[in-house]
Amino acid sequence: STLDQSFSLFSGIFIKYTLRQQYSKEFGDISIVRKVPVMKDGGFILTESTAILEYLTQKYSGSVADHWFPADLQQRARVNEYFSWQHMNLRAHCSKVFLLRVRVPIVMDAEIPKETMDFALENVKQSLNLLEEKFLQSKPFILGDKISVADVVAVVEIIQPIGTGFDGFEGRPKLIAWRDRVKKELGEKLFEEAHEALMKSSNMPQKLKNSSSFAQLKPILQKLFR
Repeated sequence: STLDQSFSLFSGIFIKYTLRQQYSKEFGDISIVRKVPVMKDGGFILTESTAILEYLTQKYSGSVADHWFPADLQQRARVNEYFSWQHMNLRAHCSKVFLLRVRVPIVMDAEIPKETMDFALENVKQSLNLLEEKFLQSKPFILGDKISVADVVAVVEIIQPIGTGFDGFEGRPKLIAWRDRVKKELGEKLFEEAHEALMKSSNMPQKLKNSSSFAQLKPILQKLFR
């Protein structure tokens, strides 16, 4: 009845952006978007993480507990509400802090101005406030007493910049308790494995710089970050 058991029917292929594997012919044959994640189920190809989550939970609804993506109209609408909100809020702001701390300095050969970083961190804090006040409130999980895919999507965004030195959970006991409940529901081993690379992201700048493709990749990233 767990997501992990049902999703284990799929085999995963890791794409290394630093080696520009997303620009290979094989990847392009699957997705012209050239971004991860992308799912191939037989002849059906789907991009975007939340769309893939929804597809899998509905395809395996007979073996996945209903609370992950409820059939109830209003409960499902709450999941979709969070998905729609997070793209331009919690996800966007946490990703920006991650990029500013890990990628931008080494690519642009310059430190990030303090006002730029302060602004990015303030945006994260405002999104965390909304997560607490609007989506979690006094509930154990976003939908209520039971975990859903919305909680899974939310927690990974907050964890993303932790390895860079910014812990969004710090000083927020409500979010800490919620994170621990999510970890317990998913299983501590799976939770730690899923976030292992993010927690070691402080090593990423040096790994990127030492990669054989960095010289080729650097001008491309510079255009992106300007």
